[in-house]
Amino acid sequence: MERSRKRKLQAPKPSPVKSEIVENKDNAASESVNGLYPTHPRPTPEECRAVRDDLLALHGFPPEFAKYRSRKLKENPTSSTDAAGSSPPPPPPPSLSLSLPSVKSEPRENGEDEAETVLDGLVSILLSQNTTDANSTRAFASLKRAFPTWEDVHAAESKCIENAIKCGGLAGRKASCIKNLLKALLEKNGKICLEYLRDMSVEEIKAELCHYKGIGPKTVACVLMFHLQQDDFPVDTHVFRITKAIGWVPGQADREKAYLHLNKRIPNELKFDLNCLFVTHGKLCHMCGKKGHNQQRISCGRPCPLSKYFCSTNLK
Repeated sequence: MERSRKRKLQAPKPSPVKSEIVENKDNAASESVNGLYPTHPRPTPEECRAVRDDLLALHGFPPEFAKYRSRKLKENPTSSTDAAGSSPPPPPPPSLSLSLPSVKSEPRENGEDEAETVLDGLVSILLSQNTTDANSTRAFASLKRAFPTWEDVHAAESKCIENAIKCGGLAGRKASCIKNLLKALLEKNGKICLEYLRDMSVEEIKAELCHYKGIGPKTVACVLMFHLQQDDFPVDTHVFRITKAIGWVPGQADREKAYLHLNKRIPNELKFDLNCLFVTHGKLCHMCGKKGHNQQRISCGRPCPLSKYFCSTNLK
């Protein structure tokens, strides 16, 4: 009987799919170490400081963000100086400053704005989506008048919540998001509260909040910066448009990658002021606004201080 030949076993060739996955993992690891755009060295700390000072000299510090800045300085007094050890320049005289009309929120029953909770802040940010500051402020005040506690909101019919916040737009979608958030908090923690976030790290807070439906990275970043006094840099439409135009992020970057890049490049002690000033400048400047085109002056007749950065990046 003829013996069957034994075939020499060969090592299996590596799967191209598997190799691609490994390569992608290596690239992701490299990006996490070197930054999303390691060959894009901007902005530098010096640039960040210069732009902050230029915008502060033009606008003064935006009054609608002043209460959050005070809280941040109260939590961390050392943040009042930048990495070079110098204090921010004083606001300009009123005749040279541009500031947005301040929108006052309804006073709380105890008369103390300090009573604002993390959950208050998160809901107010949700209500600010796709609407004006004035409308979102009215919507939040209307919601609090109709339902004094978050337990009252949780127990209310969705239609009643919609009616309370309809002045802010997209009432159905926002009411559903708020109801789902409150329900999830109650089921998970046994109470409707987010104060426990104050004891968590930035990465833990991001992971926690992103689990809730309707809460995206920009909303989380705003909660971190304004309501938890953390060093973060939200990227809204104004920030995204301006930072891309002045060359701080590559032209191909989307908003999420711009967020990751800017948070890595901008010094922590400058993030809050720069962010608030970019938002204000984007609303006021003809050149940097949505309908900016090539106009080179802002409404007070003074040149836009960012025009020199536009020129340096050859952007229109």
